[in-house]
Amino acid sequence: MTHDFLTYLIRFYNVFVASFSLGYILFYIFLAILSYWAIIKHLKEHKYLDEDVLLRSNHIWGVSVVAPAFNEGVNIVYNVKSLLSLTYPKFEIIIVNDGSTDDTLEKLITEFDLVKIDFYYQEKIVTQPVKGHYRSKNPVYSKLLVVDKINGKSKADASNAGINTSQYPLFLCTDVDCILKRNTILKLAKPFMENEIRVIATGAGIRISNSCEIKEGFLYKIHYPSEWYPCFQELEYVRSFLFGRMAWSQINGLLLVSGGLGMFDKDVVIKAGGYWHKSLGEDMELITRMRRYMYNTNEKFLIKYIPESLCWTEVPSTKKVFLRQRIRWARGLVQTLYLHRKMFFNPKYGRTAFLVLPFFFCFEFLVPIIEFLGILTLIFSFIFNLIDFQYLLIITTLVYLFYLSITIISIMIDEVLYKSYANYKELIQLIGMAVIEPIVYHPINVYASLKGYWYFFTQKEQKWGVMVRKGYEMPIKK
Repeated sequence: MTHDFLTYLIRFYNVFVASFSLGYILFYIFLAILSYWAIIKHLKEHKYLDEDVLLRSNHIWGVSVVAPAFNEGVNIVYNVKSLLSLTYPKFEIIIVNDGSTDDTLEKLITEFDLVKIDFYYQEKIVTQPVKGHYRSKNPVYSKLLVVDKINGKSKADASNAGINTSQYPLFLCTDVDCILKRNTILKLAKPFMENEIRVIATGAGIRISNSCEIKEGFLYKIHYPSEWYPCFQELEYVRSFLFGRMAWSQINGLLLVSGGLGMFDKDVVIKAGGYWHKSLGEDMELITRMRRYMYNTNEKFLIKYIPESLCWTEVPSTKKVFLRQRIRWARGLVQTLYLHRKMFFNPKYGRTAFLVLPFFFCFEFLVPIIEFLGILTLIFSFIFNLIDFQYLLIITTLVYLFYLSITIISIMIDEVLYKSYANYKELIQLIGMAVIEPIVYHPINVYASLKGYWYFFTQKEQKWGVMVRKGYEMPIKK
């Protein structure tokens, strides 16, 4: 490789990165404007629409809450009680015991006075065999139904068993460790009932519960996470849920409704084939397939997002568990894009083909690869004395400041609208973490993404891994 050729390659890469960065910034400015518009629109509509009237309506839609559980014995009793406390006139709670090897099922049977029942189970979506259904002898727990099945080695298989069991036209898919606001079902079901165009899915903000004060499964007081990895994940959640997804919702371009909190039209999900048990990003893959199904049937549809935090969940607090999760997410991203590659630029699939999927390919999939190539370029530039420090400083500063401004704007919007934290000290800590996030935390994410891609292309055996719960029972802070 000659010196001149290497110089040409480095200059070409520099021009490419500058152009790509400019496109990235302009597109995110566009998303920022859409997000602001969507939030203002939501607040105005919320002000004039009386939810109490909807609750008293005779035409309110029934909702099945589906929560898979695998080895959740630490918190299962409190979690189920929290779900049963949700306020909605017409709902059921379906807990799917996915072949737990701990005392999850035994605790459920004992605490809720469950007995095995005869149940007409229709396997509309194929799953691992269901061993039985349990209901309580106590009328207080009449809304609770427990499904016991053989482990399917994925949340998708357990969720599908819950969908098969459900009786209502809408289902809310959540994680059993999630803590939901009491009005969550109403907030998510409302768009299905008030839109003329068919709504096939809704989602809302998810926050981190690791340092929150929890008493018997109920959220007592919200706190900013005290541990290193949850701190940075809090930033991600605020930025992605309040900023990015609100913008995509405004143009009906949502491709991801979180598996921790998403409500779906059961009929569309079943016809689309349900959750794919081999997917490592089953939530994104399902939405992509649902969109594909609606386009194929020539039916108009909407996927709506609500700019409110309705769910709190425990996130990885150690590097090992965090990396395992992010590697799986990255692998799930490339897996979904590859599986649905024929949708790209296909006129049949509208904005999904020409805007949504290209965005995820360019600004989600490609970015870690470009950053890695950038590191290699810097190394060669130093070795051959070809580095342009002024150019490097300008580009780095521009991207950093833009990234930081988007994060801080998201934090401020969240604080003004929802007052999410206990005091201003926690808010200042969050902003401080935003300052160092691109330097300290972002490289770890890039590493996890590249490793996930490598695992996908080398066809490494898929494994979900186990998220070990620390449990929520902790002393209430004075």
